[in-house]
Amino acid sequence: MFKRIVISTLLCLLSISVFASNKTVLSQVETMTVAKSGLQYNARIDTGAVNTSLHAVDLEIIGGASKKMKSNVGKIVEFTTENERGEKKRIQAEIVSTSRVKNSQGIETRYMVKLDVGFPSELHDIHVNLRDRSHMNYKLLIGRNFLKHNYIVDVSDKKTIGPLAELSIKQTGLMYNTRIDTGAVENSLHAVNIRVENEDKVNIENNIGKMITFTTANEKGEKADVRTKIRGTSLIRNAQGTERRYMVRLSVGEPRHEFIVDVNLKDRTKMGYKLLIGRNWLQGHYMVDVSKKH
Repeated sequence: MFKRIVISTLLCLLSISVFASNKTVLSQVETMTVAKSGLQYNARIDTGAVNTSLHAVDLEIIGGASKKMKSNVGKIVEFTTENERGEKKRIQAEIVSTSRVKNSQGIETRYMVKLDVGFPSELHDIHVNLRDRSHMNYKLLIGRNFLKHNYIVDVSDKKTIGPLAELSIKQTGLMYNTRIDTGAVENSLHAVNIRVENEDKVNIENNIGKMITFTTANEKGEKADVRTKIRGTSLIRNAQGTERRYMVRLSVGEPRHEFIVDVNLKDRTKMGYKLLIGRNWLQGHYMVDVSKKH
């Protein structure tokens, strides 16, 4: 019975994982379109908004407007919309309801219309409220009624990097033709001629906190000596077996955008790439696109 429960739980977790992986990941801002407009918008993705909102001015109810907004439901409204580049379009849409929206200015009632919104290759027929967004940075705001169509939002604002990248290590003054390896837990830097002050050669764990000096080189053969503190050691398993390496903290990244990260030291003389980037550098900062050109 216990085994059956465990198996059922594992299957449930697996199905949840598969379900999540099938969803499209959106960043905080995406380029989207409203089908009838033919315009491209820098759309703000807002999980706090129930409904999607589009910039609209000069509203005109075709056939005449009733005094009460609710009485205009079912009629066609014509309006002018505009994107962030100032491109304008006059379009029509059916009013499906009205929406009372609370914001910092108080409570306002807006028309809700049916529009096809999204990416040119993936549009969704959704309800959109119309409002004057002239003073707002984003003329199209995407709310939860769009996101429920199999989307998740990544607000970490991660950059994209390819399988190879030109990266800098501040302490060396060198640029490296770097291999990006999502299979590696840690970053690894070519290091030879390693010297540790007052080194314990029997137990390297006793060298943690001591100063270390080493020579590194990039793929062009340019060399630099680095002196820093040993932060720890790392047990690495690979095809050659198991080895323990020193860990140091260095500033690694794109030029002028380096950030501090732990790096293990290894003689990479026979390897094509003198700097290998692992998950401890990528996490929270980059997504890897293997199709991206170097």
